[in-house]
Amino acid sequence: MDRTVKYNWFAKVYDELMDDSLYPKWAEYTSQYLNKDQHILELGCGTGILALELTKAGFDITALDLSSDMLSLAYDRQLESGIKFPLVEMDMRNLSELESFDGIICYSDALCYIETEEEKGRIFSEVYEKLNQDGVFLFDVHSTYQIKEFDQFSYHDEVDGIVFLWDSYPGNKDDSIEHQLTFFVEKENGQYERFEEIHKEWTHSLDMYTELLKKAGFKTIEITADFGQKVNNKSKRWFFAAKK
Repeated sequence: MDRTVKYNWFAKVYDELMDDSLYPKWAEYTSQYLNKDQHILELGCGTGILALELTKAGFDITALDLSSDMLSLAYDRQLESGIKFPLVEMDMRNLSELESFDGIICYSDALCYIETEEEKGRIFSEVYEKLNQDGVFLFDVHSTYQIKEFDQFSYHDEVDGIVFLWDSYPGNKDDSIEHQLTFFVEKENGQYERFEEIHKEWTHSLDMYTELLKKAGFKTIEITADFGQKVNNKSKRWFFAAKK
């Protein structure tokens, strides 16, 4: 299959799976800690939806992702919208080649794709080194409660000739989950071609995230849940605002 065609159907499915209402909330959360004249780096930008929204709102943002496919979709969004911002293909575990920033953000549970505490701690250290004095690191992760809620989750739907199945199962260690995504993409002859992807996510306790942030050097750490709510035992998403 032509890669451009693959991008097109994957974009449709990715955007269908994502809740559009979350992007304005992430933008609002960002604006609570960062001003529009500050330079921001987004880690795990995906298809660039949030970076585009933040740029429209006047923020100066650079968007980074490890996936060239995702960045290609983000570039297509730039062409369609006429709005440009720097796109960087890079592993968030090594930011040494980048300049410094006033703020670094990482949403949509992107950090949950990093398996171990050690790897997350390395990312926190990289972020700390790339922040200017008084810089802020904003990110969210799945709570341990949400990971358990994903167990046996199943969602099936169809959009524009693409049938997709999303089924989740317990992962290979505590507080982990595996999402099996199956796509049936309609071809010109009316037949369907099958594709599969496995997405693995891991989270850790609140205490572990706090410990890793402090070890990286962050002095002030504010923790909330679900876009401004107080943390409780059924919070789905934890938010961290860590100041250098």
